[in-house]
Amino acid sequence: MPKQTFVLNGKSITVDVHDDVRVLWVLRDLLGVTGPKYGCGINVCKACTSHINGRAFSPCSVRVGDLRPDDEVTTIEGLPDTVGEDLHPMQRAWVDRDVAQCGYCQPGQIMAAVALVRKVRREGRAITESDLDGIRNICRCGTYTRIREAIRQGERQM
Repeated sequence: MPKQTFVLNGKSITVDVHDDVRVLWVLRDLLGVTGPKYGCGINVCKACTSHINGRAFSPCSVRVGDLRPDDEVTTIEGLPDTVGEDLHPMQRAWVDRDVAQCGYCQPGQIMAAVALVRKVRREGRAITESDLDGIRNICRCGTYTRIREAIRQGERQM
């Protein structure tokens, strides 16, 4: 079986798995990283949103064979380490705003929010309502108002 190497939450890892296996299954089933959730498997719900090289991606739609050894995959488990804290500022905002109900989609929501803040900062601007409208992560509990409030708070704290 082929070996696949990439960086996961700051550590280089190698797994024995076929090239066509989706990154989500490698994370969850082989590595025991369960923060990215399985919702649809077709890049629609975004429950699995994580980061690759600092940008949001859906591990359910990326083949592990497409990753390079220097690609950095960050999941919700590794997010606090990116700021050297127990919780990332966006996670703190989620707690402060009492966003979660069932909580299933929240790791993906938070990862999408952090990627959005980083994107607009690279562009030298602040998040707009249009940017928030562009987040496509599905929350079946409908906490979108609190999600938007938490993103705004997290943006200020990042």
